[in-house]
Amino acid sequence: MSMLTPPGLKGKQYRVTGNSYPRLVPPNKRRRRIVALVSTVLVVAVISWGAVQLTDIFGSASRKLSAGSCPAASPSASKASAHGAGDAAASPAPTGVPKPQAVTVNVYNATTRPGLAGRTADELRKRGFKVGKVGNAPANLDKKVKESVRLIGGPSGSKALLLLGTHVKGAKTTPDTRKDASVDFVIGNGFTALLSPAQAEKALAAATKPSPKPSGAHC
Repeated sequence: MSMLTPPGLKGKQYRVTGNSYPRLVPPNKRRRRIVALVSTVLVVAVISWGAVQLTDIFGSASRKLSAGSCPAASPSASKASAHGAGDAAASPAPTGVPKPQAVTVNVYNATTRPGLAGRTADELRKRGFKVGKVGNAPANLDKKVKESVRLIGGPSGSKALLLLGTHVKGAKTTPDTRKDASVDFVIGNGFTALLSPAQAEKALAAATKPSPKPSGAHC
């Protein structure tokens, strides 16, 4: 037994390490610790690298799907949108809706209240509408209109019908086969008065408001 082997170690091989104070460390045990430490570092590095790769893959796929679902607006479309916004600011009437000066209205009274057609026609003139015929309603409508106003017009007057409908509450629209764009404004039993110009403008804005985009779109 060597002089450096402490009693009771039964001949096991140890070596003296350390500079200040000698330490007895089994060589094999130290090697195992070093191998375990290196293995742990390698495992952590591999797991971290794999997590980064997965994040990049799924993140790229998500970005591609988002870009594919929302087509990019062309420069011309952006210019058209900006131009349309300027036109809307310059003109109170929405696109496609005629101004009152371009609409001819025939005002008829289908009630038993005298003078109602004349007074309503005067008010429509003040708002810029062209008034055509004024008088009692035809026999097929006289005293048979329960709503406030029955608006009657052909395909060419569809926008004029929309415009006039915003000037009175509870109006009902009935199409016919006339060729021109004139509109018959038949006053019924439910009529009290025209809406104010401010109320009519608000109603027109609501009637011509674009439909909202689907909730899933975030373009």
